[in-house]
Amino acid sequence: MPDMSLIELVSKELSLTAPDVPLYKRLKSALEAAIRSNAVKAGAVLPGERVLAGSLSLSRVTVRKALALLEEEGLLNRRHGFKTEVGSRVEKSMSTLTSFSEDIRARGMVAGCVWISKHISRPSPTEMMALGLSANVNVIRMKRVRTADGAPIAVETSTVPTRFLPSPDLIRDSLYEALEARGFMPQRAIQRMRSRAATSEDARHLHCEVGAPLLMTERRCFLPDEQIVEYCETRYKGDVYDFVFELQR
Repeated sequence: MPDMSLIELVSKELSLTAPDVPLYKRLKSALEAAIRSNAVKAGAVLPGERVLAGSLSLSRVTVRKALALLEEEGLLNRRHGFKTEVGSRVEKSMSTLTSFSEDIRARGMVAGCVWISKHISRPSPTEMMALGLSANVNVIRMKRVRTADGAPIAVETSTVPTRFLPSPDLIRDSLYEALEARGFMPQRAIQRMRSRAATSEDARHLHCEVGAPLLMTERRCFLPDEQIVEYCETRYKGDVYDFVFELQR
């Protein structure tokens, strides 16, 4: 990316858009292009309305309407006084089986995790049902906060039978990389999604308010021979994660 300021980037984008489009929509598109290209990083603070309007020779009404549209789409956050921050919204396609790390890297961000726990245990009743296990089989249960550019995005709990992964020490940042190294890479998955309110524990890990809306997924991952290799429950911050479905007739 050339060393250009946000104002220069937006001015260039504005000059390339169709003049018959309303000016606030043209500005919205120009700012969105700068954000999605990672020219402006997640968490960055945008110049104020007055600065943007003066620098781009636009009215403050035009700037305000453009910023409001971007806020509605989750690309901007306006929560700290009058500051406007670039959001860290992530899109997740539901048509392909990818890991969290792959999703984040594909959007030019750095994927990370903060481990909460990682140990060998007996399966819970829910895990027994999901993985098709008996009560006397050991599993590795991993709970961690998933991050993008250091910002918490989701709380993830993964459970894998020890016959596929005998020790939690084999897992560093990516569970799928550990499974692939042992020849047990998941090939398909069945996933269920629903909404839930953040508990006090969720709020502590995700830096959100208790009761904030979360998107929760439950996923069972299968090997080519149809063995179930992983059961995963993930709680995503509803204001930073979009799930995208492709539908065909």
